[in-house]
Amino acid sequence: MDKTERLMQERIKALLSEQPLAVLSTQRNGQPYSSLMAFAHTEDLHAIVVATGKSTRKHQNIIQDSRVSLLVDNRSNNEEDFHSAAALTVLGVAKPIDTDERPVYEAIYLKRHPYLEKFLRSPATTFIKIAVKHYLLVSRFQNVMEYRISDEVDLFA
Repeated sequence: MDKTERLMQERIKALLSEQPLAVLSTQRNGQPYSSLMAFAHTEDLHAIVVATGKSTRKHQNIIQDSRVSLLVDNRSNNEEDFHSAAALTVLGVAKPIDTDERPVYEAIYLKRHPYLEKFLRSPATTFIKIAVKHYLLVSRFQNVMEYRISDEVDLFA
């Protein structure tokens, strides 16, 4: 791994670790839908996990089309954001977590969000793993860095 790739990973991990919430974007029949979500990430950056009710629109959208994006940012909603805010777009594929994988991802999620344990373990909740394909980090309003987990050229083709 070269220095640039290490730096990119460090910046991604820092932003993911600092922010407890992300905007999850799904779609159905060409109509986008966004939701504010608690999330957690794996140390290797290959997966992000979220939990949602089984009856929610976002869950139904994921069943129809598993391609999703997440936006994680550190804005403070003031003028300084144009010079110092960072926004991370995560592109990936979402699916319910397999039973055998669940304990590992539950530990990651509950370490970050222990107050969501009852919600996570409810039979009405689905626990979702997003297999990350690509990160796009924008800082200082126009500086864009890309980090690919997968070699897929066009995730959303």
